[in-house]
Amino acid sequence: MSRAFTREIDDAPPPPPAERTMSSAPNLVTPRGARLIGEAIARIGAQMAEASGERLAELGRDLRYWSARQAVMQVVTPEPDPGTVCFGSKVEIERGGRAVQLRIVGEDEADPAAGRIAWTSPLARALEGAEAGESVPFQAGGRAEEITVLRIAGGDA
Repeated sequence: MSRAFTREIDDAPPPPPAERTMSSAPNLVTPRGARLIGEAIARIGAQMAEASGERLAELGRDLRYWSARQAVMQVVTPEPDPGTVCFGSKVEIERGGRAVQLRIVGEDEADPAAGRIAWTSPLARALEGAEAGESVPFQAGGRAEEITVLRIAGGDA
């Protein structure tokens, strides 16, 4: 058979990038989270004008993800003075003998290294509804611990 009628495997286009996994939980976002989603869509749109090939496919996937997240987002303005831990609140806890400050935010806005944890995370779920001075049980890494809520604040998330 002539080589003209065979196809080299290297000639095949790369498969499209896998779609980003979307949470089945409601897409609660803080006003900051809503702004970040809008900025991501604008940034990706600008990058798509210059991209081609695999990079364009990746940007298209990311644009579909952020557009879908924007379409179903529910903006929740944090309580200015919450009495209990809730979405958008800033919480100071004592964990493992040290004080840690956290903000409870939407899933896409979460950045644990910056102290922003998703409202769907196990820690946020354990803290939800707790009052200042209250200790709550928490299971992490196969061990149980008590976490004490030191302070709760609201405001801009």
